Order: sequence, then structure tokens, then C-alpha cells
Amino acid sequence: MKLTEITIRHLQMKLKSPFATSFGTLENRDFLVLEAKDKSGTIGWGESVAFRAPWYTEETMMTNWHMLEDFLIPLILNKKLEHPDEVSNIFSPIRKNNMAKSTIEGAIWDIYAQQTNQSLAAALGGSARRIEVGISIGIQRTTADLIQLIHQYVEEGYKRIKVKIKPGKDVQIIRALREHFPDLPIMADANSAYSWEDLDTLKQLDEFNLMMIEQPLASDDIVDHAKLQKELKTPICLDESINSLEDARKAVELGSTKVINVKIGRVGGLTEAKRIHDYCAEKGIPVWCGGMLESGIGRAHNIALTSLANFTLPGDTSGSDRYWEKDIIFPEVIADDGYIMVPKKSGIGYEIDRETIEAFTVNKKHYR
Repeated sequence: MKLTEITIRHLQMKLKSPFATSFGTLENRDFLVLEAKDKSGTIGWGESVAFRAPWYTEETMMTNWHMLEDFLIPLILNKKLEHPDEVSNIFSPIRKNNMAKSTIEGAIWDIYAQQTNQSLAAALGGSARRIEVGISIGIQRTTADLIQLIHQYVEEGYKRIKVKIKPGKDVQIIRALREHFPDLPIMADANSAYSWEDLDTLKQLDEFNLMMIEQPLASDDIVDHAKLQKELKTPICLDESINSLEDARKAVELGSTKVINVKIGRVGGLTEAKRIHDYCAEKGIPVWCGGMLESGIGRAHNIALTSLANFTLPGDTSGSDRYWEKDIIFPEVIADDGYIMVPKKSGIGYEIDRETIEAFTVNKKHYR
């Protein structure tokens, strides 16, 4: 495999409804899509999950473009590759910038799967024919609005509900949810909104039999999470703190986490995501695939990853119609009674809707 041409596009897609978390509210999703062409003409697709502002990590959409254009594309263009696993070694001189690295690595995995005539899921070692999915719900205006939404998604068959919390919008809301949904698998996502001083509040969540509480403390912390886990019955799931296999190893050894959320972009690509999966399987730590409001391209990569055996908890990979009036792939991702079928076609398993991509494109640039 040798990449001879790369195109980066800045897309803007309007969300069906605003998505609110502890760090902000999104109405439009700006992101990058990368198209890579091999010398044989095979085309692969990757997606950057970085936001316009550095809310989630320090990376942004525009820093990703800068890193791709000035550092990563020059390292990979016209370089012979035998396997996508080589990409992480080629990019190793570049510190961090995991979302930028993942953008191009995902396209290379897509090309590799096509050229070896297998689905991306199979290329990664996945075996599941379908994946169980949950849904992530942003902070709502009222608790009644949240309850109404959850009723809707439960009727649609979603297997797990994740709700965003932050100080002042936590214990009372979760209590109300448990009263309405006594047996529903519910998890709370804090997006690093709490500190050690909030221990008493976090301990109150133990009474509600939550599946887990995700990333309650600082985004770069594993030490205080270990202390907190000793105080809580509720399992802690780490998200932002896990950016590599080494981070996962240290967190597990410290006792900082009982569950890990694997996001392809956050850890630098599918190769590292698979390594984290394999390590957690060995250590008996369940993993699930988190979402970043991806378009169909990023969603296809998530589906393929989730087909691996240790993704035993429902992830955030809901259907396309959860977020978009129209997605950029066809067929769109469909969730049926809480399950998504894993594509069998080679590569990411979906066709690219170029007309729709062009309609949503704000800017693009070619590299040869």
C-alpha cells in the first residue's frame, strides 16, 4: 500500500437538536473528513472527531488540519506500508495529537480492509454479527424533558441510557430517573465536572444502582480516581484520562477504573484502540465504545471496533437518524431494537454519498 493522494474536507452538519454537556452546547458539528487514495486507486475514508473548540481535549478541528498538513501527511504520503499497524510507529516522533493521527490511520485501515477483501471488522479481528447499542443524552432543560426522551429511546429498544451530569444537575435528576425507570441500565457521564471536594455528592449516587459513573474527576487524572473508587460502590469508568495503552495499564494497576470507554480518536487510532481492548480483555476489564457525535464515516469505524469480543457493554453508536436529517453515507446506520448489524462488505462497509459530502463541505484541500 502506498498513498499517492489525500484530500481533507471541513464539513459542517446541523444536529437535529442541541447537544449539551458540562462543557458546552453544540448545535452544529464542524469536523474533518479525510479521503486517501492508494496507488492502485483504492480509496479509504477517515474522520476527525475533534471539536471546533478545545472542550473535550486540547485538540481542535483546526489544529488537526495543521498537524495533518504540516506533519502527518508528509510522513505518510508515498511511503510503502504493509499493514496499518505500522502507522503508529511512523507517527511516533509526533507527540500526542491523537485525533489528527487517527483521522489518517482510519482511512489506511479502510484501504487495507478493501485490498484484503474483508470487512473492517474482520480486519480488526472482530466476530460479532451485530452490536448492542445505547444512547447518550445531553443535559436537558428540565427533568421532565429528559424523562420523556428516555421513554422514547426505551421504546425504540436502546439497551443502555447515558445521561450527562454536572454539579447542580446530578443527584436529584438521577433520583427522578430511577423512580421512573427502576430497572433500566443507566450510567452518568460527568465529563470531568467534579473535584475531590464533591465526594459527598458523588457518594450519594451509589444508592441508584448505576452501571457506572464516567470520568467524574479531572480529565488527566488517574490518582484521585483511584482514591475515589475506594469510596464508591458505583464503578468508575475512565474516558478522557485514557489516551494510550500505557494510560490504561497504569489506571487498571492503580485501581482507578473498573470500566474503560475506548474512543478511537482519543487514543490515536484503531491500532491503539485494539491494543487497549486486548489488554483489558486479559485483565477482566470490560470496555465499550464511546461516541463523539460522528458522521457515518466515524460511526462505521466505531461499529467495526465494537465487533471485538471484549466490547461487552452497549456503546454510544446509535443510528444516524439520532443526530442527522441526512448522513454522508448510504445506507445510513440503522439501529433496530437496540442493535446495529455489522457490515459484511469490504472496508468500512458503507458507500460514501459524495453529493451530500459536497453539500456540507465548507473548505477542502488536496495533497499529492
